[in-house]
Amino acid sequence: MEVKIGVLHAPREIVLETGETLEAIEAAVAEAGKGGVLSLTDQRGRHIVVPGDRIAYVEIGGGVSGQVGFRH
Repeated sequence: MEVKIGVLHAPREIVLETGETLEAIEAAVAEAGKGGVLSLTDQRGRHIVVPGDRIAYVEIGGGVSGQVGFRH
């Protein structure tokens, strides 16, 4: 699952690929919004931690990695 996290006052978003389910990510984001931190682990084993009060947005999608070429 691809996750994009916009962080306040940061010029770039955080993009990661995780094995977490949609429900687990939504629950983590909701918990972070209550004054906690958003903590996710990507597929490489890296831990990403963002303070909940600094999250601008979270985009959760299936990801389309590996796609090459043009669509007609």
